[in-house]
Amino acid sequence: MLYTILFTLLIVAICVALLGIRMLLIKGGKFPNGHVSNNKKLRKYGVNCAQSQDREAQHKRKFSIDELEKALDNRKN
Repeated sequence: MLYTILFTLLIVAICVALLGIRMLLIKGGKFPNGHVSNNKKLRKYGVNCAQSQDREAQHKRKFSIDELEKALDNRKN
């Protein structure tokens, strides 16, 4: 049991070291930003993160009931 725990800790330590190698060895190095909004190809296709899309949806003007009924009627026709 102790062997398994030590082996697991060794694997985790190696993974953390490999993930941080850029940060540790390069002057001014930092972890790469994995946020969706910083990806150029996704921005090209108009894909945003869920928080950004939610924020945009909350700021959009709300429809009145009459406008919603008109929009639904237009979709049916």
